[in-house]
Amino acid sequence: MPNSLKLALRAWARSDGLTWAFVAKGLLSAFLALWLAYRLELPQPSTVLATVFIVMQTQSGQVLAKSFYRLLGTLLGLAVMVLLIALFNQERGLFMLSLALWIGLCTAGASRYRDFRGYACVLAGYTALMIGLPATQMPEGAFMQALWRVLEISLGILCTGLVHGLVLPQRSSDDLQLRLQARLREFAGFASSGLQGDLGEAHFEDYNVRFAAAAVSLENLRNASAFEDPHMRLRHGRLGRLNSEFLVLSTRFHALHQLLQRLAGEGGQRVRDALQPSLAEVATLLAALQQRPCSEADAEWLRASLENARPQLMQNIRQGRLWLAIGRAQEAQQLDYDTAAELLYRFTGDLLDYARTHASLLDHQHVREDWRDSFRPRANLAAAAVAGGRSALLMLLLGLFWMATAWPSGGTFVLTAGMVAALASTSSSPGRLSAQIGLGALGGACLGFVLTFWILPWLDGFALLCCALAPVFAFGAWLCARPASAGHGLGLLMWFCMISLPANLTIYDPLRLLNEYLAALLAMGVATVAALIILPPNRPWLWRRLEHELRMCVVQAVSGRLAGLVGAFESGTRDLLSQAYGVASGRADVQRQLLRWTFAVQEVGHAVIELRLEQMRLPPLDCYAEAMPWRYAIRAMGRALIRLFVRPGEVNRQRALQAVEQAIDTLRGTAEPCAPQFDSSPLRRMLSYLHFIRSSLLDPLSPLRAPEPAGHYPRAAHAA
Repeated sequence: MPNSLKLALRAWARSDGLTWAFVAKGLLSAFLALWLAYRLELPQPSTVLATVFIVMQTQSGQVLAKSFYRLLGTLLGLAVMVLLIALFNQERGLFMLSLALWIGLCTAGASRYRDFRGYACVLAGYTALMIGLPATQMPEGAFMQALWRVLEISLGILCTGLVHGLVLPQRSSDDLQLRLQARLREFAGFASSGLQGDLGEAHFEDYNVRFAAAAVSLENLRNASAFEDPHMRLRHGRLGRLNSEFLVLSTRFHALHQLLQRLAGEGGQRVRDALQPSLAEVATLLAALQQRPCSEADAEWLRASLENARPQLMQNIRQGRLWLAIGRAQEAQQLDYDTAAELLYRFTGDLLDYARTHASLLDHQHVREDWRDSFRPRANLAAAAVAGGRSALLMLLLGLFWMATAWPSGGTFVLTAGMVAALASTSSSPGRLSAQIGLGALGGACLGFVLTFWILPWLDGFALLCCALAPVFAFGAWLCARPASAGHGLGLLMWFCMISLPANLTIYDPLRLLNEYLAALLAMGVATVAALIILPPNRPWLWRRLEHELRMCVVQAVSGRLAGLVGAFESGTRDLLSQAYGVASGRADVQRQLLRWTFAVQEVGHAVIELRLEQMRLPPLDCYAEAMPWRYAIRAMGRALIRLFVRPGEVNRQRALQAVEQAIDTLRGTAEPCAPQFDSSPLRRMLSYLHFIRSSLLDPLSPLRAPEPAGHYPRAAHAA
């Protein structure tokens, strides 16, 4: 075989080949589950296939994780429904009210967690609907129906997990390793360009957004890989540590880059000239890393290189300080130099910690596995409450409409509305996702009608049934494999299986089929309208809430408990930034404003946390006592920063600036029994952090200086 053909086949296997492998595994899972459902004479084979199509993912680890949480959600929904049926089996109104409240709670949980735990919440509500709605008509058979649903869901989970785990497995652990290598290589190029002054503002912002989104997705991928690979379970703590250390590393570089940008003018040129040898040394090291695969072996090379380079880096920093002193630099320039030099040295220290953790992945057991400061997502509780309230209200109104009209397909109507509302609650644009699911279900209705009355009556045997269903399932799976059309594929497969899939005893009833599809499509339309009208998340109310949550991160940095504070701050700001970019999609002005708030919060909050950590590590000397004036000045600065970020404005900014300058003056006048170098003097290091906070408050691009009130966002321009 020619080499060009081999290369082309490998490229196809890594791109479109993965999609078609996913489609093939979806078909195999579906037909295996359907055959078992028919052989075991389960009442609703449609539930088995719906489970298959909900659980299937491109990677085996995600399938296993999703299956595990689906089973948990199913059992939880079963337990709640059995309790509600026992309490309200004679009162349909109270039962529907309780069911609506439960669905609202599950939807709020799905919106709150946005990971596999959120998926368990979706399934807890979905299972409750499947069991509870039929129970309103036949409460005496509710318990047996609940058991059948659990058996059907378990069968779908088992078949999907076996097929995706054994047939052409695409492992989450392999994807995780590739992403970690790509992230380190990309960050090396990003940081190298920034240290050399070649990183534009647009690229700097774009990289920060991508790194924030990658941190969230890598955390989910880490949890999924633990389900499929025992080697990853042995490294679970180190992988979490790696993500946390990367967040600290990127924040440190952000602070250094912003300070260097503020020194770009004529006044800061002497400082940059003094720093240039140190910056060039680190940039050269990172540029060399950019040419490597960035595997664990390359991380070990980086660790050794950094350990060898840091003594020389410290020597370069001292020579630069001496050069400034000989040139009689101003006191402000010396403070700028010391602050930038310390940030650079601490950046190499954070990079060294990251390299040590990355290199430790070569070993099954390592001391760096002991890590408890994991990624902590920070969801917006108001958005979760709105999503839950919207679903509860929708379920209650539609349930009352069903009971008042006695519509034969009212159960499908209410079930579909609840499912769509729950599924869409995890999206940043629930209205758009609901509409996509509805369009997919409409296509499934057309295909289902044709298959049911023009093809299925002519078939005999399971093999011919599979041939008839294969094009529909393959098309739906192909849509699900593409992120842009996943909603269409989910709607097509789910409601085709729920309404058109033949049961063990097939009944050809056109009126029933049309009525069921009409109920499902009407419910999807109602759910879409509700998502677009009742406080949709892509509107200014949520942008203001997200900005407020970002600003509260500084309050947390000033007054929160130090235990776990670094991880909570770093992961929380990234998670909020990732959410903000999602809900403000298409509004570049809003995204830019939220990004600037993120930068301001990260700069000030990170410096405040470093200040607190330095104070915690102080030795018991008189100059470090709690009663020292500089201690009072720093506490006063903390209160001023809280006022500023709770109520941004020029008056509070000036007060915070005065408090920072007072702390700087007080700290500078405090004698210390050690050399006044940042590697030996805690007060010298704290002075650098205070100076950086001051420079951040003086930044002309900071939103803290903006004339608009906090939470103000311009309206979208309309064409004339």
